[in-house]
Amino acid sequence: MKRFRNSSLGLAVVLGLTLGGVSQAKDELTVVSFGGAYGATQKKHQIDPYVAKTGKKILFENYTGGVAELKAQVQSGNIQWDVVDVETIDLERACSEGLLEAIPRNILLPGADGTPAEKDFIPEALENECGVGEIVYSTIYAYNNKAFPGAKPTTLNDLFDLKKFPGKRALRKRAQFNMEWALLADGVKPEDVYKVLKTPEGQARAFAKLDTIKKDVVWFDSWSQAPQLLNDGGAVMVQSANGRIFNAIKHEGKPFTIVWDGNMYDLGAWSIVKGTPKLKQALEFVSFATSTKALAGFQDVAYGPPRKSSMALVDKDIIADLPTSHLKEGRRVDSVFWADYGESLGEKFNEWLLK
Repeated sequence: MKRFRNSSLGLAVVLGLTLGGVSQAKDELTVVSFGGAYGATQKKHQIDPYVAKTGKKILFENYTGGVAELKAQVQSGNIQWDVVDVETIDLERACSEGLLEAIPRNILLPGADGTPAEKDFIPEALENECGVGEIVYSTIYAYNNKAFPGAKPTTLNDLFDLKKFPGKRALRKRAQFNMEWALLADGVKPEDVYKVLKTPEGQARAFAKLDTIKKDVVWFDSWSQAPQLLNDGGAVMVQSANGRIFNAIKHEGKPFTIVWDGNMYDLGAWSIVKGTPKLKQALEFVSFATSTKALAGFQDVAYGPPRKSSMALVDKDIIADLPTSHLKEGRRVDSVFWADYGESLGEKFNEWLLK
């Protein structure tokens, strides 16, 4: 784990970075994120405005998360990506393994109201030196209203209750979130989840709980698949990043309902691949993409911006749909835990899937 240190990295000196004073090189920057409605929002509020302002090209690509491909690029020296949107659980691990560049805080723009960046961002957004937070999101589950004409699911336990709420559940094919949810549904207190999950007994307990629904689980790789599975009947309940379901409800008129009980909230962050030959432009992009107006745009898909000045621009009608309005119903993901245990639990999870 690498928490931010105020070191003399000198990269800001290196670059003397201001959006108006950088070289107008036409090199194409490759920016990687998660696609779907989320990616469309990034394109609208971060990618396209940056291109319009600078005249520089961006190749915007999708991936499914994790650090495997990032690690392969860095270790081989064949860098294909420059800037990557990462979940904090992956940020911790990738930074500690030397796969990402440190991002100097003095490249960050002040808030629209003049507040210095380090006072404008919430502390969690800048706690890792290799990333700059851009959203607060929650992993929730949602259901299709048409699947349950009578009683409706309201708790995390209902996701595991096949008798009361029969039908396929769609879950992302990763240990993260599923292991925590299994323990929560098995009666572990939220504050004790990671303490229990550190133990072999706790891990066995989580897998045992997942066994109770395994035959009815549809596994998917990308968050963009979640609303699609719910819409086409592939599952009656789906695990999802909250913004994906919000977009389907608010902008596509889908008959879905979000269940916030047991939500796992965290931040997503921009990071820069170690060894990119386009470091200067990558830092310029991160600076622009984490500015007040750019981050306020995530209200389109109900992700909370981690800057106070951005929150001032959020429509009041959206506030209740943001993860920050439901923190008491959930628990923050322990990214340090996943940096330490993610590889071993990932292997155990994949072995369990094959049983």
